[in-house]
Amino acid sequence: MPDQPALPPEAQRALAEAEARRAATAPVALPPELGGRKGLEPVRYGDWEKKGLAVDF
Repeated sequence: MPDQPALPPEAQRALAEAEARRAATAPVALPPELGGRKGLEPVRYGDWEKKGLAVDF
């Protein structure tokens, strides 16, 4: 794999700022879902999965 060129200073600064914002935000405490599906989240892979079949929207 060839070496990728270094990012410009502006891009490095933007990435650092985004990382700082992610670190500063607290995780959202969501209430539990009532009457939802049983088992794993069906969109955990970015596709809708049910009974082993995946559908990509």
